[in-house]
Amino acid sequence: MESIYLLQVALAVLVMSLVAQSLSRLFKMPVLIFLLAEGIIAGPEVLGLLDPSLLGEGLAAIVSLCVAVIVFDGGLHIDLKSIRSIQQGVLSLITVGVIITFIFATLFTHYIVGLSLEISAVFGALVTATGPTVITPVVRQVRVNHRVSKTLELEGVLNDAVCVILAALVFEVIISQLSGFEAVSFIVYRTMIGLTMGIASGLLLTRFLSSSVLSEQVVRFVTFTSVIATFVIAESLGAESGILAVALFGIIVGSSNVRYKAALKEFKSDLVLMMLSLIFILLAAMLKFEDIFRIGFAGIIVVLLLVFFVRPLSVFVSTARTNFRTKEKLFISFVGPRGVVPASIATYFAIKMNSLNIEGGQELVGLVFLTVIITVLMTGSLSKYVAKFLGVIPMEILVVGGGEVGRILAERFEKRGENVVVVESSEEHCQRLMKSGIRVVHGDAEDVNVLKKAGIENAKYVVASTNQDNTNLLVCQIAKTKFGFKEDQIVARVNNMENLHAFWDLEIRAMSPAMSTALFLDNMVGRPHMFSMCEVGEGGDILEVKVTNPKVAGKSIKELSLPEDSLLLMVRRGDQSFIANGNLVLEFDDVVTVIGEGDAAKIVADLLGR
Repeated sequence: MESIYLLQVALAVLVMSLVAQSLSRLFKMPVLIFLLAEGIIAGPEVLGLLDPSLLGEGLAAIVSLCVAVIVFDGGLHIDLKSIRSIQQGVLSLITVGVIITFIFATLFTHYIVGLSLEISAVFGALVTATGPTVITPVVRQVRVNHRVSKTLELEGVLNDAVCVILAALVFEVIISQLSGFEAVSFIVYRTMIGLTMGIASGLLLTRFLSSSVLSEQVVRFVTFTSVIATFVIAESLGAESGILAVALFGIIVGSSNVRYKAALKEFKSDLVLMMLSLIFILLAAMLKFEDIFRIGFAGIIVVLLLVFFVRPLSVFVSTARTNFRTKEKLFISFVGPRGVVPASIATYFAIKMNSLNIEGGQELVGLVFLTVIITVLMTGSLSKYVAKFLGVIPMEILVVGGGEVGRILAERFEKRGENVVVVESSEEHCQRLMKSGIRVVHGDAEDVNVLKKAGIENAKYVVASTNQDNTNLLVCQIAKTKFGFKEDQIVARVNNMENLHAFWDLEIRAMSPAMSTALFLDNMVGRPHMFSMCEVGEGGDILEVKVTNPKVAGKSIKELSLPEDSLLLMVRRGDQSFIANGNLVLEFDDVVTVIGEGDAAKIVADLLGR
């Protein structure tokens, strides 16, 4: 009977997953919101069509399997070589940020909800996790800038592991009364098991895939088996160390150059969607309204404090020494949903506490589920609007050619917060770009599949900057004819001046470095002041900014406190253009051209567009 019920559950989850995906596309909202709603509606509290408790101990095995694969997939999409610039911030988030969250969540729960300090500490440990099960779909749909999205994804993957070990430690202290030395040895032992198993599995699999000639089907099977084996062995050696092991396993494989990585990601994405559907629907179906009502309004206050006070505090303290902009920190602060790991572990703890006659298990489950529901709904439904309001959704720019010109161009795009991907055929240039933190795809840009892999279908601009005019011309033609790019979305470098007309005849915006250099040199001879207006140095910038700050609109330029190393050149208002003199009064939606040295132009841009 139990096996038949398991098949019925699997069928129901697949059907509900299809419905949730359809609703997600229709309303353009993350699928997890609909999965959560479906689970609650189908569960015993509403329609009674789905009762996960009938699965018995098999439920824990299903949840563990799903979490292991989901966390591995999160790590698989992280390439440490291309995100070196954010590693310091992530390390602070999973150490300093976790400590801040743990302390404040514990204190707020104890004093506001009235739970015992021990149960409050378990809750505080559980909500330190910002699960990748929610964050990854959100950032991929919202498409925030690369640095922000990878910070959130990497934090989510590693935080799950930290959360599990910390929560297990606190729980063991409660039920086993661990002493100080025993507590330290508990966390050190499980951390070492997770680190050892994750690193060993990652290195073994990457070496095996690099030295073997296997079909993609066999590679997928071997990888899936390795993930489950790593999780099971780590859990057997030290309970609660499996998640850390599979997280590191995924990161090592994701940071490698094995030729099967793309196939693995594609396979895992389908598998993860199915497992996400299964785990979210099952956990949502386990929710009991009485557990929520028992917590009452005080629980909602605690969750709101976690969202609007604790999370921003931990983010701003953790990223104080990074180069994240204030708006990026605010978006990272907003995206802090709690996912399946806190919910599943809280349920497991509650069952164990009930068997040991320890009070507080149901309140713990209710508060954790309340946190998951509120944070998932807020993040899933509002993230896109928050990202637009804060201006952290950048342009997607594809640069073809990673030589000197392409590299400098990509670095400038990255510096101003755009999402840039470079396509380069030289392995040496690729390595140089990755060391600079630039995303790069190794391959021939004349191959449509390589362009698709680099994300041309989502790009807003294509810049062809190789030293081969034939390649640049072909890439531009492919972008126009196959992917529907308009003429103002394509820019090309023309190395031979005689080829300029070939680009212009095809309505491709193109420039010749030789001609541009000659024009600048011409202006330097006898007209040095005219040239100095355009020369801002390698650390400078020229920006166009729309006036959206109500505190600026209605003021004259001379009334603004602008940096000394900045200058407003021109103001465009509708079809009219004005020289930016001091008496000119700025109006809402004016487009201002700003020139500045260092960060001066960006400071002015933040002032005008705040």
